[in-house]
Amino acid sequence: MWNEGETLQPSALDPRVLQFATAKPAPIPCVERCRICSRFIFEDYYFVNNQVACAKCAGEAREGQPSDSHAAYARGLVLGLVAAMLGLALYAAFTIVTNVHIGYMALAIALIVPNAILKGSNGIGGLRYQIAAVLLTYFAISVSAVPIKVADVLQHRMQTVAKQKFVAGAGDQGVTANLRSLPNAQTDLQRVVVKLAVLGLASPFLEIHDPLHGLLGLLILIAGLRIAYRLAAARPLEVDGPYHVSSA
Repeated sequence: MWNEGETLQPSALDPRVLQFATAKPAPIPCVERCRICSRFIFEDYYFVNNQVACAKCAGEAREGQPSDSHAAYARGLVLGLVAAMLGLALYAAFTIVTNVHIGYMALAIALIVPNAILKGSNGIGGLRYQIAAVLLTYFAISVSAVPIKVADVLQHRMQTVAKQKFVAGAGDQGVTANLRSLPNAQTDLQRVVVKLAVLGLASPFLEIHDPLHGLLGLLILIAGLRIAYRLAAARPLEVDGPYHVSSA
């Protein structure tokens, strides 16, 4: 029985007592999911690299096995693809607006894509994540040449039309003949886009015809792919727990 003036000391071994030094939020049954396998957590939960995990995934992590799942891989692919498209758009937009080709921007894409993949997979990496990071990084860097080339074609087309309009002041008959000889702009543009889409993935190797810039760009690309591969590698798993779910 508690006596007045007596200070109660909670037992450090009692799991029901909140330890402020190591306290972590307790998930609620039927609401919190395992961040690795996406299953609902009903009983004890763990933290794997500071991510809520079920007992099964935590056990696999403690045994040194990669706690992976199709759900984690799918989330990683989606975020990785979004990052690749964003990097592609920014790379192409910067080049089109400034007309300055900076190959080192490929290294920025190589940092963004694997980090986005790991963000989607909640820090779970491995071989298939590394392969996805390399492929998406290569896709973003190489295909960025497509919108850049399309912009060049459109600019050239506009210059050609401007010249034709200028010649129109000299004689209508000559201009009519010249305009009829021009290929349809829309059809020509579609052909160019299809051709660029096919050659886009090969663009890093096609630039080798310019030894200085082509080889430098290829070396930067290889360095970027290596960075993406290393960043998406499996990381040491830190397992903390078990903790009891709340009874709410």
